[in-house]
Amino acid sequence: MKKETIYLAGGCFWGTEKYMQGVDGVLETRVGYALGEKPLWNPPLKESVTYEEVCNHSGHAEAVEVVFDAEKISLTEILREYCYTIDPTSLGRQGMDIGIQYRTGIYSLTEKQRQTAQAFLDTLQKDYKQPIMIENLPLRQFIQAETYHQKYLEKNPNGYCHINFEKIAAQKAAKAEKQD
Repeated sequence: MKKETIYLAGGCFWGTEKYMQGVDGVLETRVGYALGEKPLWNPPLKESVTYEEVCNHSGHAEAVEVVFDAEKISLTEILREYCYTIDPTSLGRQGMDIGIQYRTGIYSLTEKQRQTAQAFLDTLQKDYKQPIMIENLPLRQFIQAETYHQKYLEKNPNGYCHINFEKIAAQKAAKAEKQD
């Protein structure tokens, strides 16, 4: 087994976490607040932030730490799965969740991961007329979210989620049929 970790922001982290938990090869997930390293904007880091602070413009994005077995699933495949759950052309919004904390982003731990993500995004752009709005940045900080946010949709199966799991299943089935 070769463990690798990537951080994905895809709107409300509850749905992204639930979806990624079901991906074969994903070993662990936890939700939290991520900041990427930006050339001209790197505010001082705090040791912790709360959900309320994130909602009030701390600069963090709601994100999911995804630990996966790189011998079973590649980073490119993880990113392909992630893109089923988002509108990659939307800026600061996914579903009914609006705000900078709901932006999409890929936050990497290594330059190789960042380059893999960039190659994936360049390929993805060919499928869209509008620009892809997914941040692709080195991870600057990840702060684990409060306990009540962890595995939220497992504990609250009727909780709000912007992700339509049935639609994703239908898309994947249609894609598999085309390939056969």
